[in-house]
Amino acid sequence: MNFSDIISAVNNFVWGPVMLALLMGTGIFLTIRLKFKPWINLGFALKSVFTKSDKSKKDSSSGDISPFQSLMTALAATIGTGNIVGVATAMVLGGPGALVWMWISALFGLSTKYAESVLAVKYRETNAKGEMAGGPMYAMKNGFKNKKIGLTLAFLFSLFATVASFGIGNMTQANSIASAVQGSFGVPTWISGLILMSLAFLVILGGIKSIGKVAGVIVPFMAVFYVLTALLVIIINFENIPAGIAEIFTMAFSPTAMAGGVGGTIIASMLTSMRWGVARGVFSNEAGLGSAPIAAAAAKTDHPSRQGYINMTGTFFDTICVCTITGLVIASSGALGTLDASGEMLMGANLTIAAFQSALGPIGGYIVTVGIALFAFSTILGWEYYGEKSLEYLIKAPIAVTIYRVLYCLVVFVGATTALEIVWNLSDAMNGLMAIPNLISLLVLSGVTAKECFEFEKNYLIPEKMAFKEMKKK
Repeated sequence: MNFSDIISAVNNFVWGPVMLALLMGTGIFLTIRLKFKPWINLGFALKSVFTKSDKSKKDSSSGDISPFQSLMTALAATIGTGNIVGVATAMVLGGPGALVWMWISALFGLSTKYAESVLAVKYRETNAKGEMAGGPMYAMKNGFKNKKIGLTLAFLFSLFATVASFGIGNMTQANSIASAVQGSFGVPTWISGLILMSLAFLVILGGIKSIGKVAGVIVPFMAVFYVLTALLVIIINFENIPAGIAEIFTMAFSPTAMAGGVGGTIIASMLTSMRWGVARGVFSNEAGLGSAPIAAAAAKTDHPSRQGYINMTGTFFDTICVCTITGLVIASSGALGTLDASGEMLMGANLTIAAFQSALGPIGGYIVTVGIALFAFSTILGWEYYGEKSLEYLIKAPIAVTIYRVLYCLVVFVGATTALEIVWNLSDAMNGLMAIPNLISLLVLSGVTAKECFEFEKNYLIPEKMAFKEMKKK
């Protein structure tokens, strides 16, 4: 067995049924342990995202960037090609019903993302530059009673995250952009690579404050642009929506089912639908992988639970909103199950492009290409911060971070111009392996999360709700 086969075997395990069951199981356990508070308080969480922070609370808040910028940085890394390509792949391999399982995984993922972010803020530290350093590795280091186990898990998580940042957060994204732009506009990949590398240098060398500012602009813009265009496609194809939705729910829970009509010739069992839906859902929103809480730890906040609620909305926006929109575009287009010129079933980006073109013609393909470019570039920015903070945990010397930033930007060019499958498989495996120490940490420290959750509810959330009601009366 060669190195490539070993990596492939590891990859199949970390994104296979056992791992997906652990991810879902942890989400279910945390939801029950937290007495469904992440679900009950979702409205409060969404309101918090769009409410300007009270400047009078500034003194009691410590952090590098605003809670909104922290969420946007996490969303920058989370909303990526998975929302365009991943949904299409899931709906081909798992049938239209995979979308329902993506929703279910996201609902329990709310609790996972909440818990990750609470622990990241609670156990964060201040580094030599006076910046916040936090994430699962610091929760393991500072939260575990058994220091040896905590430090070992923290080391493994940081190592996996650093390696994964170069592949899943960088090369694969740069390659997606360069390939899409070449296919739609005929731009050579080396030109796209140079432009991407230059833009990455401009933003990344400024650190988290620069990434946070850019993410605060680019993420809302790209999400609104994509969602509005997708809604236009859905409106144009509206007569197919009832049949599409019926097929989505029928195939999600049928032991064996074949999609007819808008679903073409897709055949999938309930278990296949569940497997691909949960896998693509987790891959898209990253709940349980431990990446997003690294950005949460940089936020200015007066309580870990407040940032936990704000950051968990990332799962809601990513999967319940953006992935659903993509799924409905595909389900209503009639493109699912169709074949391309070579007789192969349309999949991934090509399927999403065909779905958009069904309503908008050639311009639909250009819109998907622009969407992929924006989504993937924002992922490059968000994952740089994850990798940087993970490396900072492993190597304390500040020069290591500077070298990492420069190397990361150079690798963007390599990713845009080269398809190194073994590198992608290795980073994909590392991305999944991050989840193992993170899930252990979430389960071990679930009592701490619950305590923070209920304490925030009693001392902050209920008084704030009462104050808001009094204000409305006046």
